[in-house]
Amino acid sequence: MIRAEHLTRRFGARVAVDHVDFSVAAGTIHGFLGPNGAGKTTTIKMLVGLLRPTEGRALIGGHDIVKAPLEAKALIGYVPDQPSLPERLTGREFLEYVAGLHRLEPAAARRRGRELFELFDLADRESHLIAGYSHGMRQKTALAGALLPGPSAIFLDEPTVGLDPRSARRIKNVLRDLADGGAAVLMSTHILEIAEAMCDSVGIIAEGRLLVSDRVENLRARPELSGSLEDIFLQLTGGDEARAVADEIRDA
Repeated sequence: MIRAEHLTRRFGARVAVDHVDFSVAAGTIHGFLGPNGAGKTTTIKMLVGLLRPTEGRALIGGHDIVKAPLEAKALIGYVPDQPSLPERLTGREFLEYVAGLHRLEPAAARRRGRELFELFDLADRESHLIAGYSHGMRQKTALAGALLPGPSAIFLDEPTVGLDPRSARRIKNVLRDLADGGAAVLMSTHILEIAEAMCDSVGIIAEGRLLVSDRVENLRARPELSGSLEDIFLQLTGGDEARAVADEIRDA
């Protein structure tokens, strides 16, 4: 459902993402991990069509995001790490706006919107202006907007940052249910315990290069790696020796 092929992005002389290849199958959650500045957000922005690749291509459901943007974006739900929402709209009006953009049937969209607000404990605030929402409420409202059209490919950049434990657990459960229902979910996170508990597979990126992309149990089975996902992450991103190990894995 989600595929990056030799995905590359340069900003002048700097290579932010360097020939990244991976895929996310329908029905799975893929964790996208890396240190700050590794290229996670830039990769996601290319996959959802917010940045044009310098080289390579991004495919959503087989549609090239550059050559067939309408077909590809119709399948996408995206929540950035800092959602920018229209503050002079209420939560309900925001979902009505999203429904209009996607040309959803109004009555069905209203029913689905109420379900999502109840799911995210926002039902009592749907008539309030977004300007008065907390960070966590904005995050959940953005996710409700992303899920309203029923996307097949869902992208989330640090979805649990700034959320209270109850809200974070609710979002984790929702994502698992979406994947079990057939969606492909790509989620970047700094919280390795969340990735280990939730994700069917992970990719680890550093300095713009994808070091590994595989199921967690397959990574643990490699003789040159050991321990928890956190241990594996540190082994692969800890310096020159770690990068040599990653190169050996990638070339195998």
